[in-house]
Amino acid sequence: MWKKSKVGDQTAAGQVGIKKKSKVPGVMITQFVEEMPEGKSHPDFTRKPIALTIQEGKFAFFKAIVIGEPQPTVTWARNNGDVSDTSRYQTKYDPVANENIFEMANVKPDQADTYKCFATNEYGKAVVTVVLNVIQVGFKKEPKPTAGANEAGDFKTVLKRKSKIRPKSEQTERKDGEIDPKFWELLLSADKKDYERICTEFGITDFRWMLKKLNEMKKEREEEQAQFIKSISNLKPIEVNPDCSASFEIDMDMIDPSSRIFIYKDGVMVPYTKELGDKHSLKQIGRKYVFSIKDLLPDDAGLYQLDVEGVNMFSTDFKIPMIDFLVKIQEVKATEREDAVFECVLSNPFSKIMWVGKNLPLEQGDKYDIEASEDKLIHRLVVKDCMVVDKGIYAAVAGIKSCNAWLVVEPDKSSQGGKKAARKTTRAGGAGLDLEKIAQEQQQKLVKDREERLEQVKTAKAEMAAAAEAEPTTTPPSQEVKPAKAPPTKPGRSDQEAAAVSIGPQPQAVAVENNVVALHIVSGLSDVYAVRGEPAELVVKMSSDCDGAWLKAGEKLSSKAGLALTKDGNNHKLTIKTSKEDDIGLYRFEADDCKTEANLCVGDVPEFDPDDLHKFSKPVIVKVDQNGSFKMPFTPQESLEVRWFKDGVELKDGGGVKMVKEANHSRLMFRDCLRSDTGDITIQLKSPYGSVEAKSRLIVLDKPGTPEGPVEVLDSSASVIELKWNPPQDDGGSPVTHYILERQQLGQSLWKKLGDVTADKTVYRDRNVVLGKKYIYRIYAENPEGLSNPLQTENIMAGTLVFPGPPGAPKVVSASKTCIHLTWTPPVETFGTVVGYQLEKRKKDTVQWIALNPVSEPIEGDKYAVKDVTEGCEYEFRVSAINESGAGEPSPPSAMVCAKNPNMRPNFKDPEDFIVIRAGNSVRIKILYEAEPPPSISWLKDDEPVSPWINVINTDGMSQLVIPSSKRSDSGIFTIKAKNSSGEASFDIEVRVTDEPKRPGPVELQQTVHGRVVVTWAPSPDQEVDDRLHYMVAEHDSNTRMWHTVADRLFCNTYTANNIQPGREYHFRVFAKNDMGPSEPSQSPTWGINSNRIAVTTSMPTEISFERPPSILVPLKVHTPPKGYQLYMTCAIRGCPTPSVTWYLNDISINHDNNYYITNSYGVCSMSVLRVRAEDSGEYRVVAVNSFGRAECSAKLQVKD
Repeated sequence: MWKKSKVGDQTAAGQVGIKKKSKVPGVMITQFVEEMPEGKSHPDFTRKPIALTIQEGKFAFFKAIVIGEPQPTVTWARNNGDVSDTSRYQTKYDPVANENIFEMANVKPDQADTYKCFATNEYGKAVVTVVLNVIQVGFKKEPKPTAGANEAGDFKTVLKRKSKIRPKSEQTERKDGEIDPKFWELLLSADKKDYERICTEFGITDFRWMLKKLNEMKKEREEEQAQFIKSISNLKPIEVNPDCSASFEIDMDMIDPSSRIFIYKDGVMVPYTKELGDKHSLKQIGRKYVFSIKDLLPDDAGLYQLDVEGVNMFSTDFKIPMIDFLVKIQEVKATEREDAVFECVLSNPFSKIMWVGKNLPLEQGDKYDIEASEDKLIHRLVVKDCMVVDKGIYAAVAGIKSCNAWLVVEPDKSSQGGKKAARKTTRAGGAGLDLEKIAQEQQQKLVKDREERLEQVKTAKAEMAAAAEAEPTTTPPSQEVKPAKAPPTKPGRSDQEAAAVSIGPQPQAVAVENNVVALHIVSGLSDVYAVRGEPAELVVKMSSDCDGAWLKAGEKLSSKAGLALTKDGNNHKLTIKTSKEDDIGLYRFEADDCKTEANLCVGDVPEFDPDDLHKFSKPVIVKVDQNGSFKMPFTPQESLEVRWFKDGVELKDGGGVKMVKEANHSRLMFRDCLRSDTGDITIQLKSPYGSVEAKSRLIVLDKPGTPEGPVEVLDSSASVIELKWNPPQDDGGSPVTHYILERQQLGQSLWKKLGDVTADKTVYRDRNVVLGKKYIYRIYAENPEGLSNPLQTENIMAGTLVFPGPPGAPKVVSASKTCIHLTWTPPVETFGTVVGYQLEKRKKDTVQWIALNPVSEPIEGDKYAVKDVTEGCEYEFRVSAINESGAGEPSPPSAMVCAKNPNMRPNFKDPEDFIVIRAGNSVRIKILYEAEPPPSISWLKDDEPVSPWINVINTDGMSQLVIPSSKRSDSGIFTIKAKNSSGEASFDIEVRVTDEPKRPGPVELQQTVHGRVVVTWAPSPDQEVDDRLHYMVAEHDSNTRMWHTVADRLFCNTYTANNIQPGREYHFRVFAKNDMGPSEPSQSPTWGINSNRIAVTTSMPTEISFERPPSILVPLKVHTPPKGYQLYMTCAIRGCPTPSVTWYLNDISINHDNNYYITNSYGVCSMSVLRVRAEDSGEYRVVAVNSFGRAECSAKLQVKD
C-alpha cells in the first residue's frame, strides 16, 4: 500500500502537495490540486536531461522535453551557484522539436555541479536533476604552499598526472646530455626485443646503465599502477589496420570499473567516444580496451598514452612515414589458373607495405608472393593460381596512404567436359609501365635532395663559425657595465630577438647626476605591420631635444626617394611612403647611449578569391537532422585568426557546431541541424594587416508546422460537412504546397484519406457523410519536405438523427439443434432508406437481450439463420431497423422456439460399398448417418451377427466397425442397420481380405504352326482361394529389347503369342494378379533355340559376291571458316573389302598429325580441327584404297582473318 510522503516543496496558500509518480525514472512530481479539471494536467518530463562528462573549454548543453496543460514554464538551477550570468548560461526553446535547451559555452571546471530542471504550471510542478562533470585540460601551476599548509598535509598542490610527457607549450628546454622523457615512457611499455631499436633511435649507448635505471622505474610504475588495476597484459603497440585506421590494444583488470580513463597524444588530452564511428574511440570488450583512430592524417603521428586516474598504463609511439604512390596498382583481368600481378612505386623507400585482399591482410605463402625491389621503391603482389573465388578488391597500404584495384577472374573456356584446367605459366596484370625507370629517376631525385640538404647544413655551420670569430670575446674592464633588465618579449618573438632589444635607459630607471636628468627614451619603437603599398611610420619620443640616427640591419639610413627621416622637437619619425618587401627588417634608433628598435613587417590584408567568394555566398540548403557544412579557402598567412558568426553572434566549437582550421581553408559544420539553425553565416579573417569577411546563409528545410486552429465548421447537414482552418505559422523553409485531410468515423479505428486542397485554399467540403454519424478530421500541411503534425477536430455530426419505426415480429421458419431460421416484415415508417437490421436474442428465464450483429454490420434482407444457439435451450427474438441515423425501435418479440432437430428416419451419408484389405492389417469400416431421435445400431456379417472379437464403436452420427488383425476368412458382406421411432435403414459393404498372390508355376513354350507360340503355365497356389485372381503375360524379343504386356486379365493358364519372327529370340513372363497387385513373375525359357519349334523349309538363294572397288558416295565440300573457329569436314565412302582411308593437306599426309582428329565409322570419314589457323588453309584430299581399286575426292579450305 502506497503511503503519502510529506511535501518538502513549499506550495502557495490554498494549494495542496500530492506526490505523483512519473513514467520517466528520476522525475519528482508535485500536484497542487486534489481533483484535476478535465482536459488539464500537471507537468511531466517525456525526455529528461542526460548526465554529461565533457572536457574543459568545450560546449556543454542539456535538453529536456516537458508536457502539461497548460504549457509548463521551464527554469534551470544548480546546487552550488546561480545561473543568472547570461555570458555563461543560455536558456533556449526549440518550438519544432518541443525541446528546452540549457547551454554552457566554453565550460569551466567551476561549472561542474548538479543541475535541476523545473517545469511548473498552475496545477503542479515536476523536477529532475542531472550531473555535469568537467575534465580539466593540462596542468595548472599552483602557488607554493606555506609551511602551515605542508604541515597540515594539503595535497591539492600535487599534479594530477604523473607522466613527464608535457604539451609543447609547457615543455622546458632540455639541457645538454639530458634524455628525452619520451625514451623512458616507450621503454616502460615496450617488449625486450625492441630495447635495442629504441636506444638506437634516441642515441643511448650505455645499455647497462639504461637497464639498471629502467628496472628502478618499472618498480615505481608498478606501485603506482597497483592503486587502480589488478593486472595488465597483452600490450599491443599502435598499428595501421587494413581499413586505413590505427589502433592499439591492452588487457587491463581495474579494481574500480568506474575509474576514469584518459588518452593523451604528446601530453595533450585526446577527447574520445565509445562509438567506433568517431575520429577517436575507446571500446571495451571484457578486460580488453581497444583505442582506434579513423581517417588518418599526418597530424595523428605522436606518442599516445593511456592513463587511469593520472597514472600511466601504456605508451606507444605512432610514426607515419611521409610516403605517397607514384604509380598505383591497376585493375587486373586474369584467366582461371593464371597468376595475377599488382605493382606499385613509392615516393620513398619503404621496407614492407601491407597488402589487403577482401578486407583481410595478406601474407607470404603458397597463395601469395609479396616482393620488393632492392631500393624498396617497387612493391609487387602475385596472386598465384587464380580461381573465380579470388576475384575482388585488393589494396596496397603504405603508412596512411593506400590505393586499390579490382581483380577480375574469368573462367577458362578451354577446359572440356567440366574438367579442371591445367595450371598456366603466364601472368596477367602489372602496371604496364617501365617501373624500373620510374624508380631509378625517383632514387636519383632523393639522392639529389639529400645532397642539397647536406650542403645547406655545411653552409649554415660555416656562417655560424665566421660570426663567432667576428664577435669580441672579452670586454675591457673600463667598459664593463651591469646590464639593465630587458623589457618583456612580445608573443611570438624568439629568444634571439628578445636578446637584441636595447638595454639602454628605461623610463623607470633614469640616471640622475648633479640634479640633471640624463637623456632617455620616453616612448620607444614598437613593431609595425604595414600593408603592402601603403605608408608606414616609426616614431620615437625622447626626453629632450637631441640628434639621433636611424639604422636598418646595422646600416645607417638617410632620407631618399620613398624614405623620409624627420625631427619635430623631441619626436623623431621615419616615414616610408610605399611599403614593399625591401622595407622589411629590424629598424634601430640611436641617440647618445639610448637605443630602441622594432621590426617592420609588410604584408597584405587577407582576401578571398572571387570565385571562392561567389561560391561561398550561395546559401547552403539542408534538411532537418542532416549536417550543414561551409568551407572557405584562403591564402595562408602568419598570425591569421579565423572566426565564424551566425546572425552576428560568434560561434564556439562544441555541441552541434564543429569548426576546423587548416593552413589554407576553414570548415564549419552544424551537426543534426534544427529548423532554428537557419540564419546568416559569416566568416572573418583577421591579421595584423586588417580583416575581411564573407557572408552566406544556412537554410534548414523541415516539414511545416501544424495548421492553426481552431477548425471552424461552416456547414453540417445530412450530405455535407464544410470545414475551415488557418495556415501554419512556420512553413518549414519551403512554401506549403497543399493540405491533406483524413477522416475517422466515431467508433471505428480506420482513418480514411479524403483528398487534398491547394495551399491557397483553407476550406474543404466533405460530401461523403452519413446522416447522424459523427466524424473526426485531421488536417496536415505538406511541403516538399513532408507532412506536418495534424490538426485534429472534435466530434462533428452530420445533420440531425431520425430513427425508423419497429419492424414486424420475427417468425420461425425452421429450427434444429444448431440453427434457427427467422423471417420478418419491414417497418411501416422508415424515415429514409433502411440499410439493414439488427437482430437480438433472449434465452428463456433471462432478462438480457444479446445483439447478434452490431449496428455497423446490419443484416441485409428480411431473413436470417441464427447459428449461435445451444441445443435444447428455448429462445425468443426481436429485430430493429437501421437507417442513416442508426437503429430504431425494436419489434415485438417472437414466439419461444427450442433449438432441437425435428424427427427423422436414419439416413447414411455417402458410404463405401467395397473395401480391399491386405491380410494382417486392421479393417475399419466408418459409416456416417443422420437420424432423430438417435437410432439403435447393429452389424451383421453374411446375415449373421458379427463375432464378439470384432469391435463396434458408436458415436453421435457415426458408427465404426474395427477388426484389429484381418484374415482371409474375414472376407464377406457386412451389413449395418439403424432403427429409431421414425423408421429404419440398412447398408451392405463387401470386404475382401487378401494378400499379394504367389507366382505361377513353370512356363512352357510350344509352336503349333509357323509364327505362333503357345505359352502355358502351372496355376498359382492362390487360384483356388481367390476368385478374383487372374494372369498377365509380358513379352521380350531380341529386336526391341524391351518388356511389354501382351495379355492381361487372363482367367486361364494358356496364351497364344502371334507374329513370332524367325531369327529372333523371345522371352515370356507370367504374373498372377489380384486386388493387391501382381505377383513375382515366372520366367519362360528362351524361344529361338527351342527344339520344339517347327522347321521352316526355304529355298536357298544363289550365291552373291559383294566385293567391289572403293567409291565416293558423298564428296568433300568447300569450307571458309573464320580464324579460331572449329572445322568439321566429312565424306562417305563404300567398298568391299573395307578400304583404307588417308587424308592429305597439300599432298602431305595428316593422318598422324595431332592437330587433326580423324575418324572412320562405317564408311563415314570425318576430320575436325578445334581452332583453325591460317596455316590450315589449303587443299584437303581423301584417298580410299582396297584390293579392287582406288577412289579419291578433294576440297579447298580458306581460313578468314
